[in-house]
Amino acid sequence: MASADDKLLSQLADPQTRRQAFEGIVRLYSEPLYWKIRHIVLNHEDANDVMQNTFIKAWNNLDDFQRLSKFSTWLYRIAINESLDFLRKQKSAAKVSADEDLSVANRMVADEYFDGDSTQALLQEAIARLPDAQRTVFTLRYFDEMKYSEISKVLGTSEGALKANYHLAVQKITEYVKRRE
Repeated sequence: MASADDKLLSQLADPQTRRQAFEGIVRLYSEPLYWKIRHIVLNHEDANDVMQNTFIKAWNNLDDFQRLSKFSTWLYRIAINESLDFLRKQKSAAKVSADEDLSVANRMVADEYFDGDSTQALLQEAIARLPDAQRTVFTLRYFDEMKYSEISKVLGTSEGALKANYHLAVQKITEYVKRRE
């Protein structure tokens, strides 16, 4: 029996059902995509913007999806690339000072959509200080509990490199949290 995902994908191929099928894709993947993006960009409004850009890019490139991987893997790859592009643009535009950078935890606690405590905010602050590659691998592995093989497909990186990035991220986070406590 075909899954709902398979049915939507077959409807995407038909120009008459494409729009309706894509609306189904948006409903199916909005929440998991939001959280993948949110763990990378941290801010609710930014996550919504990046998610919207992700769906726009996916819609505009539907004909490029070759079914060599799962649709979700293709969509997550777009979302992660959009998230990283957003962070790069934000860094180059803002050139945030080190003092302002320390306020990540304070901003998260003040965010009405953040439902964690100060420990969670400290973890997010430590994650925000990681290099982009380590942050991405850490969030996919830790928060989304993705297997290295799946992350490898999404990021197009070897499992060995991913394991090294994750290990370094855990070390840096642990060191940062110890210093801040």
